[in-house]
Amino acid sequence: MQLFIPGKNWRLSLAELAYLLETRGNKFSVRSFSKEFFVVSAEEEVSASVIDDLGGTIKIGVSAVDFSTEIVKRAFLQKDKEAKAQICRDIVASGLVDKIEAESEKVLFGVSVYCAEKQLRMVSKGIQRFVGSSVKRELAGCGKKSKFMGFDKGRRLPQLSHVEVLKKRLVENKAEILFCVDRKQTFVAVTVAVHNPFEFQKRDVGKPAQRKIFAIPPRLARIMVNLGGCTDGKVLLDPFCGVGTVLQEALLAKAKAIGVDINKWCVEAATRNLDWLKGEYELENADYRVLQGDVSRLSQKIGWEQVDCIATEPDLGPALRQVPTASYAVRIAEKLEPLFYGLLEEAYKVLKSGGRLVVVSPWIKTRSGNPVTMRIEEKAVELGFERVYPFKREFFAGDAVPRNLEGASLVDAEERHKIGREIHVFQK
Repeated sequence: MQLFIPGKNWRLSLAELAYLLETRGNKFSVRSFSKEFFVVSAEEEVSASVIDDLGGTIKIGVSAVDFSTEIVKRAFLQKDKEAKAQICRDIVASGLVDKIEAESEKVLFGVSVYCAEKQLRMVSKGIQRFVGSSVKRELAGCGKKSKFMGFDKGRRLPQLSHVEVLKKRLVENKAEILFCVDRKQTFVAVTVAVHNPFEFQKRDVGKPAQRKIFAIPPRLARIMVNLGGCTDGKVLLDPFCGVGTVLQEALLAKAKAIGVDINKWCVEAATRNLDWLKGEYELENADYRVLQGDVSRLSQKIGWEQVDCIATEPDLGPALRQVPTASYAVRIAEKLEPLFYGLLEEAYKVLKSGGRLVVVSPWIKTRSGNPVTMRIEEKAVELGFERVYPFKREFFAGDAVPRNLEGASLVDAEERHKIGREIHVFQK
């Protein structure tokens, strides 16, 4: 069993992971999922290096031992000493502690607790202290001095951040223990990979040409590339490429990248950024071009059935200072319809048969509390596209899609955003 700790938008993270594994031909089954973690069994163990290819995964762990969550409840809710002793024995017997390595006289290790079970979330700090003390005691029994990595008192949950794990080299030393409590089963794992935020930051604020107001985050760009099934050798097109963020992630996925933008400055900026990426990441065989053009004449610029996938974020509407009324939000959506409908028509022409379109449309908050969205699915189906649902039955153990994952689109919107993103996937 492997465990995946998602980012803030767990649904988006799970969809990306599932489609990446499917695209790579690795048969898998999601045994359990929650906003805290996913438990996945795969025909071939997912390489730790896949963390660099994912935009929505924070940590990857390999399960060393698992046991009933009922034992955890007895231990920490009922304060059953024998249940605590059993948990301690299971952790020690797994061999997880023996594998922790040291870089100095003292072994440095950490414990992060992820609770999908609400009752136990309240005592997660107690669980973390117990597991840490048990590991420390076992190391002492082996004649090893150790230091248990603690937390600030103000931290809401006892979880090490990816930055802390990176800086303390806990992955290299097999020294972060993940204690993941699901509703029925609890998994104790060792972290084998962690997301490197500094690389995404470099591709965001480190690139030479910036466009802060309308920029898509590299994290989301990588997710879109993966949802589009973009892999080594395929051709990806972004017809609203801006400064080239989606194109950058496509090149890092070893795809060929084509960008189009109506704005001449954007064409020049995207080219500069891709040239920079090629040198920064030593992509000697990077294949890319950026063209100036209008989306309404995309097929004339690119040609018919020339690309394998399209991933793009068109205009999402004006920058809003406050949450709009429902009627104003509807007007924003209606004004954008010709642009999006034109994109759908041209995308169908330039995509190869079986190719995918990943497109972001506005998800507009309103004062009434009911968001306004664009109903582009109907237009896409009318043109001949098939809607790709993010979660398929075969992805899950039990062969049934859970009710809270049945939607056809994915929403990415933070509390501070007036206009969020609705992500759609279509297939020709």
